[in-house]
Amino acid sequence: MQSLLAITWDMGRGIDLGFFTIRYYSLLFALGFVLGYFLMKKMFEKAGVAQEKLDSLLTYTVIATVVGARLGHVFFYQWDYYSQHPGEILKVWEGGLASHGAAIAIIIAIIIFSRKVLKKSPLWMLDRLVITIALAAALIRIGNFANSEIYGDIANSNLETVYTNPVRERILVNFGEIFESVDFTELDKNEITDSIIYPVYDMQLQVLPGVSKQKAENAIGALKPYLNDRLDREDKNILISNASIRWDEQKKNSVHVEALGVPRHPTQLYEAFAYFLIFLILYRLYIMEGVIARNGFIFGAFLILLFGFRFFIEYYKEVQVSSEHGQGLLIGQWLSIPLVAIGLYFVVTAKKEKS
Repeated sequence: MQSLLAITWDMGRGIDLGFFTIRYYSLLFALGFVLGYFLMKKMFEKAGVAQEKLDSLLTYTVIATVVGARLGHVFFYQWDYYSQHPGEILKVWEGGLASHGAAIAIIIAIIIFSRKVLKKSPLWMLDRLVITIALAAALIRIGNFANSEIYGDIANSNLETVYTNPVRERILVNFGEIFESVDFTELDKNEITDSIIYPVYDMQLQVLPGVSKQKAENAIGALKPYLNDRLDREDKNILISNASIRWDEQKKNSVHVEALGVPRHPTQLYEAFAYFLIFLILYRLYIMEGVIARNGFIFGAFLILLFGFRFFIEYYKEVQVSSEHGQGLLIGQWLSIPLVAIGLYFVVTAKKEKS
């Protein structure tokens, strides 16, 4: 059965300024904090809290988010690797962030901020902050989609997506002395293997001047096992079929190879929609005076909704590390269970703060 909508996502990871590339992910990450800042400003004004404390809150939150997300990935997902390469922990720009680690770090930071700066209950602050976090999380997942990362498992879904840019990047990094550019054009046909419908693409590789046809063909031969057999999930987006290569008679040094696009769930978009919906629900609770007066209720609702959804969506996502293959529950699901339980506790025990 064909999908209702197939997306070929071939977008680069940012705006290339020549001397520097502005990453879409970074822009959306920053936008989440900016919007959260102005929303929190309105909340502080409504509560009569001095505005200068908001700048301190932003500092606490940004540091906790980045450090917590990075350490969460290091300790929860790849401690075996980072324990042997501790210098790699600081390379945040290379990827590897875990939302569970960010959540834990933010809670710790807010407890410190509330007692040291705000002089209020940490739950008072958390009830408001999680609203902005839900909005930021939606924008961050859109950034992940733009970056072609943290995508879903292989499947023919109604929004199946083929991420071609990671393959282009890998080819140019590993075969850059052979090929100058890589482009993908979807053809009007598909192949069915193991119940998966693979859309067929014309992969056009521009060979660098001075590289012989024989050397280029040898490189293409090496590409087949490199793309088809590697376990690295970012390489499993294009499979080279057994069709022979074709040199373009009209365009010099251009060779065409028939390839299969690997259809995946665009789970970043699923999450972005869910997190934005959670933001709307939490904001609705915030403007209800009877609810916001119960310290901890909105915070608890946030943990239940967000990490309850995280538990569910893990069934559709590609595993984060190879060690998760074949596990009954993934690491993200195990981490979500206690957070949902904590959320239930706060919802049930939330009481109106005594004046």
